[in-house]
Parts: sequence; structure tokens; C-alpha cells
Amino acid sequence: MSCYNIFTGKTEAPAVFKIKPEETLAPAKPAIPTTQAEIQEEMEKMMAEQLKEVLPLDALPKILNLVVCSMLAFILIFGGSQISGLGIKIIR
Repeated sequence: MSCYNIFTGKTEAPAVFKIKPEETLAPAKPAIPTTQAEIQEEMEKMMAEQLKEVLPLDALPKILNLVVCSMLAFILIFGGSQISGLGIKIIR
């Protein structure tokens, strides 16, 4: 029943994976990159900002937590079916 509530959104999945929030510092003065290394670093920063807009930081841990919960549910269901199969064999 707990897994059903998790997958319907009534409760949160257990937090197995967590991401620490990043502390961002505001740049004092934007400098114009002059060397190739500075241009590369600026491009990496811009790509990271664009990626944060497309995929929020908390999306990956939520997906991983749901995968862990579904794997646990699958193991419990599989174990229950094996035990019930043995019980049916004993009854026969």
C-alpha cells in the first residue's frame, strides 16, 4: 500500500539519494574573456546554466529514489509469489 501511495503522489519516496544544494556566489564584475581558456570556461558556465533550466537539480534524485522503491516492490512481489507457489504445492 505504501508503494501505491508513493507512485500516486500522495507521499514522498524515501530519500535514498540526496543532492546538497549548491551555494552560488554572485559575480562582482563580468569580465570579458580574452584567452582561449577563459572563453572555454565561460562557455562551460553558460552550458551549465542552460542545463539547469532544462533539467532541475532535484529531478535526478527523485527519479533514482522512485527506481529504488520500484525495485524493492518488485523484490517483495516476486518473493510473495514464490512463497505462495510453494504453499500451493504443499496443499496439493
